[in-house]
Amino acid sequence: MRMFSAKTLLIVLFLQALLVSMVTEAASANKVKRVKPPKPVKPVQELLTCKSRKSRCFMKSVKCPVECPKVKPKNPKDKACFLDCYSPKCEAVCKSRKPNCNGPGAACYDPRFIGGDGIVFYFHGKRNEHFSLISDSDLQINARFIGLRPEGRTRDYTWIQALGFKFGHHNFTLEAARTQKWDDDVDHIKLSYDGKELFIPEGHSSEWNSPEGDILVERTATSNSLTVNVLDLAEISVNVIPVSEEDSKIHNYQIPTNDSFAHLEVQFRFFGLSSKVEGILGRTYRPDFENPAKPGVAMPVVGGDDKYKTSSLLAADCALCVFSPKEIKVGNDDSPMMEYGMLDCAGGGNGIICKK
Repeated sequence: MRMFSAKTLLIVLFLQALLVSMVTEAASANKVKRVKPPKPVKPVQELLTCKSRKSRCFMKSVKCPVECPKVKPKNPKDKACFLDCYSPKCEAVCKSRKPNCNGPGAACYDPRFIGGDGIVFYFHGKRNEHFSLISDSDLQINARFIGLRPEGRTRDYTWIQALGFKFGHHNFTLEAARTQKWDDDVDHIKLSYDGKELFIPEGHSSEWNSPEGDILVERTATSNSLTVNVLDLAEISVNVIPVSEEDSKIHNYQIPTNDSFAHLEVQFRFFGLSSKVEGILGRTYRPDFENPAKPGVAMPVVGGDDKYKTSSLLAADCALCVFSPKEIKVGNDDSPMMEYGMLDCAGGGNGIICKK
């Protein structure tokens, strides 16, 4: 009996162990394995270096912020990394690559300007005429105005259709091509450099650099948007847009059916303007400028047609034009060098208040 009981006990223990093993395996089979989520890939932050000898940040390398790690993001709607070589902090910041029509140096709508002093003003000019926006010793920027005058109006409605640049001994033009029906998928930008038509393939980040490296043009969208960087002088963000049917109804433009009135939205950033800079926009950057725009007026209109009219898109023959590429600006008390594009601005009311 004792032998039988021992064997029985061994068998019972074996069966019990087997049963426990089977239950454990079954539980393991039904158990959901926890998969650790992959660690987020930290974006590679590009390094930028200021190469302008005029900058206090010359040859200083700065890392882009995590929020905008790339200078040329794949998605054109994403903000890009920008190194402000003329900022006292020499820091890289995130910014949109499209014009900000509510920021300093903007020229948008019909047309509404925001000067270097942060004040909003309108300059209507005349259709099919040219006016100087910036005239300094080494930089001239003119604008061609297009427009129309509906019956019963005493002045033209106008928009900026083209820009002409003179720097050193080179010329560059940027135009919104006339089109009857607007199509967002069609490029409406025309460019020229020193009198020769310039072609830049359509596509985000497609670019062209002049042989001497003094001007860089880069598309900031597949079509109709780009930036122009004139070395050590200016950076210009540009959009080409039509006058919409909605705007035409709101403002009673009476836009005809055979013309979309394609025009430019522009925002300028200037580096080292002299204290004697002139032009519709340029004069607002002078340290002694007193803005004639009346505070509190919804649409303050500033004149100057006679002072800033030029004979063509690339002429520097306005009454107050000072472009003279042979002259060299000197940073002294008589002609101080000024750095713009580092203004801290806040919107409100009829203008924008900025502080350095």
